[in-house]
Amino acid sequence: MIRRIYDWTMAKASHPNAMWFLAITAFVEASVFPIPPDVLMIPMILATPWRAWKIALVATAGSVAGGCLGYLIGYGFMDVIGKPILEFYGKAQSFDELALRFNEMGGWAVLIAGVTPFPYKVITIFSGATHLSPPLFLGVSVLARALRFFILAGLLWKFGAPIKTFIERWLGLLFTLFVVLLIGGFYVLKYI
Repeated sequence: MIRRIYDWTMAKASHPNAMWFLAITAFVEASVFPIPPDVLMIPMILATPWRAWKIALVATAGSVAGGCLGYLIGYGFMDVIGKPILEFYGKAQSFDELALRFNEMGGWAVLIAGVTPFPYKVITIFSGATHLSPPLFLGVSVLARALRFFILAGLLWKFGAPIKTFIERWLGLLFTLFVVLLIGGFYVLKYI
């Protein structure tokens, strides 16, 4: 299944509307979708290296906009969606304490999730649920996502095809690691 998604993504990378696909993928990934926009960015940049910075900018803008949607989901729908989840894990009573702790270092959490494989969508929703300062959330999100996507664009622009070969060879392992990190992140949140 991962290979089919990868092949579909590679086909979209050469489509005339690839930038739109990238923007939509980055937007949806920041709030609900599991496939990172990097998978689409890589073949796009390799096919048109002179557009690397524009591609990184589109991914950054789409991701930050999607992060804002995630924030709104957490802010506006926590009672409907989030509270039952917290009750299931026995954390409903400790949510206020957890929210206070999160907001003390929430900017760091957004930064870490924005540049690492940790699911950024989890932090965007949690940031809204805990009412993390919107300017802080937005500023750190722009910084984190720009770092991630512009570094990736720079590496691909500089080193080109060998990076693609590495990704294609190790894609299964990378996605497995991503899933392990995702599950590990939820496990950590469960026991905070």
